[in-house]
Amino acid sequence: MKLLSSFKKEMVLATRSFYFYIELGVAVIILAVLLFAIPENAEIRSTEYIYFDMPQQTAEYALEAMLEGEEAAASETEVKVGDEAYGAALYATSDTDIYLMRSEEAVEAIAKDRRQTGIVVGAEDGVPQVTYYLQGYESQRLKNLLRVLNIMDISALEEKFDALDVREVQSDYVPLNNRQNMLAPLMMLNGSLMGMFIIAAYIFLDKGEGVIKAYAVTASPVSRYLMSKTMVLIVTSVVTGIVIAAPVMGGQANYPLLILLLITSGFFVAALGLLLSSFFRDMMKAFGVIFLVIVLFMVPGIAYMVPSWNPVWMNVIPSQHMVEGFKEVFTIGGDWAYALIASAGFTAAGALVFWIANMRFKRSLAV
Repeated sequence: MKLLSSFKKEMVLATRSFYFYIELGVAVIILAVLLFAIPENAEIRSTEYIYFDMPQQTAEYALEAMLEGEEAAASETEVKVGDEAYGAALYATSDTDIYLMRSEEAVEAIAKDRRQTGIVVGAEDGVPQVTYYLQGYESQRLKNLLRVLNIMDISALEEKFDALDVREVQSDYVPLNNRQNMLAPLMMLNGSLMGMFIIAAYIFLDKGEGVIKAYAVTASPVSRYLMSKTMVLIVTSVVTGIVIAAPVMGGQANYPLLILLLITSGFFVAALGLLLSSFFRDMMKAFGVIFLVIVLFMVPGIAYMVPSWNPVWMNVIPSQHMVEGFKEVFTIGGDWAYALIASAGFTAAGALVFWIANMRFKRSLAV
């Protein structure tokens, strides 16, 4: 009961602090970015610059084969490269803009100036000869693939693709759209970045007003004070998390599991913020360390958006499991067991860090 009374008091004090409204404001900004700046389904269009170095009749046949199944009428246009303007015929398909250039020099100039891949298709003794103007950063695997595509019979290659045995491992899995996919790292950043900063700000504000020193002469244990601060952060984390997630996910998310993950990850972040704040007198002195920890926590969020970069050591960073946990909670048919295990891990790690922070504050109440 005493802890509940202390929590109520801290909650009232928090609502009178501008830090509380900063956290709510950041949540509203994140929600606005998700709803108005990130489309649900990103339209990805590619651009190709091609020159057919062959007789006109053969070039028309090659173009017809390339556009098979697509409705794309030609429109005359110009492609500007520096002070030069090269004439071209534009064919816009469902997902590609194809510029049919009139010279190999134009393709080469575009490849150099626009950092785009250019293609020159010729024919020698009835055998297609394809030249690619690449940028130099392409992988050897891609270069090998381009070589294979130009020496193999396309019909035979299609037959091999059609003969591949593709099996669904999990039939009830529904992928997230573009907006929902961005929700997991933003939820992590809102929780870890803002949570650690806010609780440290609360502690330093109390230190400046002498609240911490007052505990040295009272019978109230410091653990109750720290836990009440932690509970305030957990409540605000849950509220802001729901504010961000509900409009984006609707009824798709597993909200009980989401709340559990918000509570446990918020507890861990709060305990870590308490521990860091125990080593410093004010926010100015602690800012460098808190900033470095926040940057470290941001790394898994960046890796999440670059799936090809996922080193093993990333699993050591707690925010990696926050991101993956939120993703599984938001995904229909997601791995809920992972979110439960992550929640248990955050609870255990948070309890350990909180105990260390409590010991630190007991020894330095007068600091």
